[in-house]
Amino acid sequence: MYGLPQAGILAQELVEKRLQAHGYGQSQITHGFWKHDTRPIQFSLVVDDFGVKYVGEENAKHLIEVLEQHYEITKDWTGSKYLGLDLTWDYENNEVHLSMLDYVLKALQRFNHITPTKKQNQPYPHVPIQNGNKIKYTTPEDDSPLLNEKDKKFIQQVTGVFLYYTRAVDATMLPALSAIASDQATPTQNTMANCQQFLDYAATQEESVLTYKASNMILAIHSNSSYLNEKHSRSRVGGHHFWSSNTDNPDNNGAVLNVSSVMKAVLSSAAEGEIAGLFINVKHAIPQRNLIEEMGHPQPPTPIQTDNTTSNGIANNKIQPKATKAMDMRFHWLRFCETQKQFRIYWRPGKTNRSDYYTKHHPPILHKTMRPEILTPYHILQALRKRQQQHSSRKSY
Repeated sequence: MYGLPQAGILAQELVEKRLQAHGYGQSQITHGFWKHDTRPIQFSLVVDDFGVKYVGEENAKHLIEVLEQHYEITKDWTGSKYLGLDLTWDYENNEVHLSMLDYVLKALQRFNHITPTKKQNQPYPHVPIQNGNKIKYTTPEDDSPLLNEKDKKFIQQVTGVFLYYTRAVDATMLPALSAIASDQATPTQNTMANCQQFLDYAATQEESVLTYKASNMILAIHSNSSYLNEKHSRSRVGGHHFWSSNTDNPDNNGAVLNVSSVMKAVLSSAAEGEIAGLFINVKHAIPQRNLIEEMGHPQPPTPIQTDNTTSNGIANNKIQPKATKAMDMRFHWLRFCETQKQFRIYWRPGKTNRSDYYTKHHPPILHKTMRPEILTPYHILQALRKRQQQHSSRKSY
């Protein structure tokens, strides 16, 4: 019943009742994740899209038969589409490439944005580094005029349209979009200028491709934070969550989650900022640990890399600060997680920390350097698809 607020939950309860009659149950921990009582099949259900993992085609057909008793469905045995994502599987190299081709183009057409003649390599303005300045100043307040309701709605629409794309594929946009979103309640002319720069960046970059490599499905995290680099004397936390192996220094992989958010509290020191960053990343990691263990992949203590020796010492109970009441909740909870063997917090130099990129607004040269490390060049996806089409054509003959 279109327009009925309760329609979503009613449809959810109905499909749950129908699937339970055939042995399928939804997780009590992770909503949207389903498994069969006895069959080796599990799937995620988001709105009306089923992403299915199974062993043996007969088990997949069993789910199809159950659904076809009540619903009209379509099937994609190649697994090439899910939730608007294009999935290109490279079985020779044990990789899968995620993309959303033409998503940005359609969004730019919706906002009537004209592509600039000069390539924009910076999604958001950065604060130039002042060498030799030992005093850390906060970001100046924005005193430019407020926008009218029409322009305010435009800002909100841009952040809403690009948020899913940024979360799903192109994380290089995340700090910029987060900064714009933090101003969308009371946007100013400077906010509009930053939004236009963001759209210029989106319009002049090539199609984004995120690549996942086959791994041992061990969750690993890089955590970082920047101190007093946001408005109102606030700090930003960054996180890079990926699947890897259980080693001292897990090999990097495509991110399953990137964190780039402004902390609400005003922190009293850089060390407290790093502790708060660990706190936030661990909170994000716990649901991921629960889900992956439900999927049949036991997890060792999740390795979390930090580049701050003080936060590492506090979390590992090697440093006992005397005056840290503001930090007590955070570091005592982190110590508890470490003691319970849920997480393993360790130190490595900042240049190896992938989450540092998501804590600041960088100059264009750094974006040009980091983009190929975060995303796969589009020509690689084009070449793979061309080879697959040629292989498919030969098989048809």
